Amino acid sequence: MATTAHANTPVAPAELPASLTPARIGRLAARVTAAPDAVRVTTTAPCTGAPLADLPVSTPADVEDAFARARIAQRAWAATPLSRRKQILLRFHDLVLARQEEALDLMQAENGKTRRDAFLEVVDIAVVSRYYARNGARYLAPKRRRGAIPLLTHTTELRRPKGVVAVVSPWNYPLSMAASDAIAALMAGNAVVQKPDTQTALTALWSLELMRKAGLPSGVWQMVLGRGSSIGGALMAGADYMMFTGSTASGRRIARDAGERLIGASLELGGKNAMLVLDDADIEKAADGAVAACFPSAGQLCVSIERLYVAESVHDRFVAAFVARAKRLKVGGSYDFGCDVGSLTTPAQLKTVTEHVDDAVAKGATVLAGGKARPDLGPLFYEPTVLADVTPDMTLYEHETFGPVVAVYPVRDDSEAIARANATPYGLNASVWSRSGARGRAVAARLHAGRAADRGAEGAEGAEGDRLPLNQRRGGAALLEPRRLVRMGPRYAARLTVSSQVR
Repeated sequence: MATTAHANTPVAPAELPASLTPARIGRLAARVTAAPDAVRVTTTAPCTGAPLADLPVSTPADVEDAFARARIAQRAWAATPLSRRKQILLRFHDLVLARQEEALDLMQAENGKTRRDAFLEVVDIAVVSRYYARNGARYLAPKRRRGAIPLLTHTTELRRPKGVVAVVSPWNYPLSMAASDAIAALMAGNAVVQKPDTQTALTALWSLELMRKAGLPSGVWQMVLGRGSSIGGALMAGADYMMFTGSTASGRRIARDAGERLIGASLELGGKNAMLVLDDADIEKAADGAVAACFPSAGQLCVSIERLYVAESVHDRFVAAFVARAKRLKVGGSYDFGCDVGSLTTPAQLKTVTEHVDDAVAKGATVLAGGKARPDLGPLFYEPTVLADVTPDMTLYEHETFGPVVAVYPVRDDSEAIARANATPYGLNASVWSRSGARGRAVAARLHAGRAADRGAEGAEGAEGDRLPLNQRRGGAALLEPRRLVRMGPRYAARLTVSSQVR
């Protein structure tokens, strides 16, 4: 993140950019699968509170119609040669890069994030689409397996599309989360019916528009809008596979319903992620990494660091370096690359962040940086906030804040840091900072997290490595996580094992 010489320098939000005309917004909204006389809902721009888009609301009947059309389209799509699917994804890749300015404008207008954070989503989707285009055939190729009776039989494992995949994507990363899972599903020969969050629907619809321009047949990828309480049941009823990114509470319900239907589901849920700074860490690099891990997209990402456990011997030095950097971050909503921290996205998120910080302060927490909303900048801005003296009786001690707020805790040694990092119902992401690669890996191996990154041994990663949700979802500097990619086949293509007797 860039910094300036002034503490939390404000930048006033700008009006909507010229690319987002009412006519342009209307054309995107017309891609929603909904009846002509559908109820309408108006979204607002987080940075200003001004009306942004008038969108149709889909009904359960609309969702059922979408699935019916998707099933017809999927049969032809599954028969489409992989070489043709590859060409479409590569054209989509080119279109995303060629028209990225419009995508950046849409993401900033709908989500409130900075242009830098929006740009990283463009990079993510460009790389993901190119990756699956070039490697999809390899993942979907038949594989020979050992036969039940060696020498007498042989077994071939084939991949078949699941059918119609339902994707429920959130508002916090409106391009990355909306398009990435659809891309993998489409390459595997599936159709997709997707419910993006209404607040950031225009960005998702933009990706659908570009995929159609790239050559995707009509009906293969469709989008519906509405509350989960209204159309979630229809999505689950029609899906052959469910992909959900959102809250842990909603994920539990979806897992239960998928189990009832005996279909597969992939759930990416909440996090209360920890960063461990060991006593041999490079303090300057660790402070840079902490800023980049805590405050992108105003902290509204599932892998954002909300807990910092710092060895007592380096605690004061680290805190001084980290707080100084946090105070220098430029907060604002301009449509350029001049800001470091943007707006929160919804009033509900501002309420949660404010309540968590106010509760902590009322119970004795110390504010080292930030600690307050910035209505002078716009309705949903909140300063990057660093807290100390946080105790278990405070709400944010255990619960996910999902905002630009982090608590710093001193620890005696590695064992205490590990124990406290693991003392959480969440287990999504973690980061360890040490000059020793062996020590960092040993500590990371003891953390109960789906991904634990060892940082600082060579200084090659750090800030950017922990910055992106795509880092957790796709992996490190290459933006792709092998563990996820190798699951492309079984995740979006059913395994079919064919055995035959050798004559």
